[in-house]
Amino acid sequence: MVYNVIGTMSGSSLDGLDIVFAELTEIRGQWTYAIKASESLPYEPEWLERLATATMLPAQEYLLLHTAYGHYTGQRILSFIENNQLDHKVHFIASHGHTTFHLPAGKMTAQLGDGAAIAAVTNLPVITDLRAVDVALGGQGAPIVPIGEKYLFTGYQYWLNLGGIANISAQLPEQFAAFDICPANRVLNTLASALNKPYDDGGALAAGGVSDKGLLEQLNALPYYTAPWPKSLANDFGTGTILPMIDPLRISVQGKLRTYSEHIAIQIAKAAAALKAQMPEGPAKMLITGGGAFNTFLVNSIQQQLAPLNIVAEVPDAITVNFKEALVMALVGALRWRQENNVLSSVTGASRDSINGALWTSH
Repeated sequence: MVYNVIGTMSGSSLDGLDIVFAELTEIRGQWTYAIKASESLPYEPEWLERLATATMLPAQEYLLLHTAYGHYTGQRILSFIENNQLDHKVHFIASHGHTTFHLPAGKMTAQLGDGAAIAAVTNLPVITDLRAVDVALGGQGAPIVPIGEKYLFTGYQYWLNLGGIANISAQLPEQFAAFDICPANRVLNTLASALNKPYDDGGALAAGGVSDKGLLEQLNALPYYTAPWPKSLANDFGTGTILPMIDPLRISVQGKLRTYSEHIAIQIAKAAAALKAQMPEGPAKMLITGGGAFNTFLVNSIQQQLAPLNIVAEVPDAITVNFKEALVMALVGALRWRQENNVLSSVTGASRDSINGALWTSH
């Protein structure tokens, strides 16, 4: 069976809206994919501000933003369809939306981007709310990308995503495991902005800095890192916990970037070591994707930390790096369309695997 799906993703780092048009093929339980078109659309300053401050809005204004962002997403998808001559080729859309509130302890998660609005604009079936049932079942609702790693990216034992938050997945003997490790690009980009840079290109700023031992020790001592998985991080962990530890220190921006990059690498190695303890001995491979995969200094730091574990990290082609999450959203939507489980309880801690996604149609 072949599904022609548009998948969209707006990451916690606020770098823009990723859109892919993917051909997903399922034959006797085996999935393959081909990305036929893709685009990353940076947010205009107005939308950056609106999304960044969404959680501070009164209820009515928040709901109006939810609707407005749905129409905005729909218009962006419609332009994508027109620009890539995809009229009458798309079966449905799977839109992740932009996460605002993520409170699994209260069995609640919220993503901006009204599915009804997207359906009304595009006149196509739309699947949204891709985490909600898992959270209602007591799960973390995150990460949900592991379902795509399981079905689409075989040949690795570990999968690392370096987005706004760094998260890891692993195929253990008895189950698929995954969890959030630490904030990544969300913190690095904010630190770089102090030098009027949108991000630390290639990690050049961090490479030129000097690590602060005291700060590194404080960061590594945060309680979250010793908590067992399944576990996930809200977006405000980086802005509300990490940055207040870093900002007041009288060290250079380069020094802050280097220290935090080393912190990310250390925590990734610790997470991999904990997973490796439950896996067969021998060499292993890790696939690194997400925007942070272009940060050469960070990737080199991760590779150095992983070497003693006999884990080799690989960065794939740029399209896979940039659009993996949007591609996986397309797969999550296809599984929802087929009424098959698309979120794994072994990853999220929910009471069972579940079928997630609300279906919206305009006709």
